[in-house]
Amino acid sequence: MATGPESGNEVRPAGLAGWIDRRFPLAALWRAYMSEYYVPKNLNFWYFFGSLSLLVLVNQIVTGIFLTMSYKPDATLAFASVEHIMRDVPWGWLIRYLHSTGASLFFVVIYLHMFRGLLYGSYREPRELVWISGCLIFLCLMAEAFFGYLLPWGQVSYWGAQVIVNLFSAIPFVGSDLALWIRGDYVVSDVTLNRFFAFHVIAIPLVLVGLVVAHVVALREVGSNNPDGVEIKDRTDENGIPLDGVPFHPYYSVRDFFGACIFLAIFAAIVFFAPEMGGYFLEANNFAPANPLQTPSEISPVWYFTAFYAMLRAVTDSFKIVLMIVVALLGLLALVRARGRRRVALPALAALAVVAMFFTDAKLWGIVVMGTAVLVLFFLPWLDRSPVKSIRYRPFFHKVFLGIFAAAFLTLGFLGTRPPSPAATSIAQCCALIYLAFFLGMPFWTGLGTFRQPPERIDYRSHSRRARRNQP
Repeated sequence: MATGPESGNEVRPAGLAGWIDRRFPLAALWRAYMSEYYVPKNLNFWYFFGSLSLLVLVNQIVTGIFLTMSYKPDATLAFASVEHIMRDVPWGWLIRYLHSTGASLFFVVIYLHMFRGLLYGSYREPRELVWISGCLIFLCLMAEAFFGYLLPWGQVSYWGAQVIVNLFSAIPFVGSDLALWIRGDYVVSDVTLNRFFAFHVIAIPLVLVGLVVAHVVALREVGSNNPDGVEIKDRTDENGIPLDGVPFHPYYSVRDFFGACIFLAIFAAIVFFAPEMGGYFLEANNFAPANPLQTPSEISPVWYFTAFYAMLRAVTDSFKIVLMIVVALLGLLALVRARGRRRVALPALAALAVVAMFFTDAKLWGIVVMGTAVLVLFFLPWLDRSPVKSIRYRPFFHKVFLGIFAAAFLTLGFLGTRPPSPAATSIAQCCALIYLAFFLGMPFWTGLGTFRQPPERIDYRSHSRRARRNQP
């Protein structure tokens, strides 16, 4: 590329690029986030999902813009406008399926991205804000999916929104008024559809994009984690370049492009051959228009909410007693193990929770359990007391615990798609306890066991170097 005059050690591009660069730091941003952003050289396939989530976000925004051109946020026209998009708008069926499939794959990618954080301790110091901003993105995605859930105005959309909004009525003192404020009416109606459309199309996407920018900026400041948990910024050469790092571009940009190609192939296969995914991505009942006078036989949310929905259904009057016992035991454990002010504050908080459970309805505590399952993620950097970051160097039983947690979450997700039964409720109660115990017990079990010492440097050799080394 041709370059213009130098200013110190900085070489500015010539021509139009130089004209833009003198008015907007385009070259500086490229260097900061691509060509001179050094990342660990031992990143594995788990690190594909960050860039893939950004790819799906772009897909959702672009396809959403095209859908709004033909969608009518009116209770009498919404369902017909979706059918018009599917049948009459040129390539409308493809845009709709790209959007609906993208919503599900967005959560697939996000869940895998968060699981990678659990594997390698990506929430640990100095990446607390990176993790917290990621959790805020997850909350925004849940809100975005919930508000968009009503827009097709089908049977499942209508009654699912009715059930979920009614959950807020269980909150003491303000529940009824809060549910009425969310709906804008005493039932889900045209007013609800309009405000959900405004949140889904304008409000939440603006917040989401801002959080994504904050997430990337925070990541750029502290650098990427890696499977060994080694901080590459601790060892640099005379020019300040990490000895164990490589520039993101071209090394990982090309690698991410390869991962994106594989992902898009899977995406296309689903869109063209199984867009409904057996009813998990698009429910059969949602192809019937909303009827306030006919309740579907079974109402359950889309699959990416079903794990939390199963926790909500699992809290019965008998399970509330189990929760009271568990909270009391945690308070006693804190009284024995905690130090300083926490030794008084945590048992007092546990005692207050037990008393509140005794005098309140199980439905409320189902909401509390479901909300705790999400909000506890924000406190993960301070709950984990392990002396090492990566699961590679933790005791074997830590890996077993993580595997049990993952199995419990997947089981909850499956049970949330099935009709309730006594056996399913019992299994969901056990899995909910495992989920909460995994996080709330972290201050006690993450410091136990014998830990291996992580390496001071990343010991990584490319395939070509390994081949040369093995040559006679």
